[in-house]
Parts: sequence; C-alpha cells; structure tokens
Amino acid sequence: MAGRTDSDLLNRATSLERVFFSQDDDLLREATERQRNGVPFGGVVYAHQLAITVGQTIRDLELLAQVYEPRDIANRVEYLPL
Repeated sequence: MAGRTDSDLLNRATSLERVFFSQDDDLLREATERQRNGVPFGGVVYAHQLAITVGQTIRDLELLAQVYEPRDIANRVEYLPL
C-alpha cells in the first residue's frame, strides 16, 4: 500500500476489521480527526518512536491483542507504552 494516504490506509484497515499500529504523527492526526467528526474506524495503536523500545512495543501490542476484541478498540486511539 505504498504511496497511499493515511486516510486510505485507515479505511483499508477498517474494512478488514483490523486495528492499525503506527508511529506516524500524521496517521494519529487522521484518527483524532475521525473521532472529532464521528467517522468510524477500526482503532489505532500509536507509539512515538523515541518513547518506547522495539521489545516493549511488541510486549504491549501482544498484551492489547490478548485483552481486546476488535470491537473494544474501534474508534479509539491507544498510546504506547502502556
């Protein structure tokens, strides 16, 4: 999906009923804008690149996958580290 807009990427994840993980501030803005405007999306997990290690990211994503169903995180933004 290289070259696609953040909106396209989030739409694709939503159509597949997937949560989108990103370290991109622009995608975070897209999700926040959708929340403000009541536009549904599958959910976003965001981590700033300098705020978390790769290992901690993997552990936190694994924990989220174990405790959430996709419907639980729909239309939400979760921030890592937990």
